[in-house]
Amino acid sequence: MALHFELVTPEKLYRSDDVYMVVVPGTEGDFGVLEGHSPMMSTLRNDAALEIYKTQGATPERLMIAGGFAEVNASGLTVLAERVEA
Repeated sequence: MALHFELVTPEKLYRSDDVYMVVVPGTEGDFGVLEGHSPMMSTLRNDAALEIYKTQGATPERLMIAGGFAEVNASGLTVLAERVEA
């Protein structure tokens, strides 16, 4: 099973992919999202790293994001970030 993940900025859909896990830098602390995670929303920290694990045990891809929020629902994880830096 895979988690459907979308990363969106005001300018464009930055990424839409099926991944194993994403670690999100929430304002109340980092949290990992896997397939089947409970629905939730969180605001994001400024200038923090979003970690994307393509497969279990893989080295994470790190993207710096600035502000925004994340939503987990039955469709997967959507991160709406003000800015993304590779």
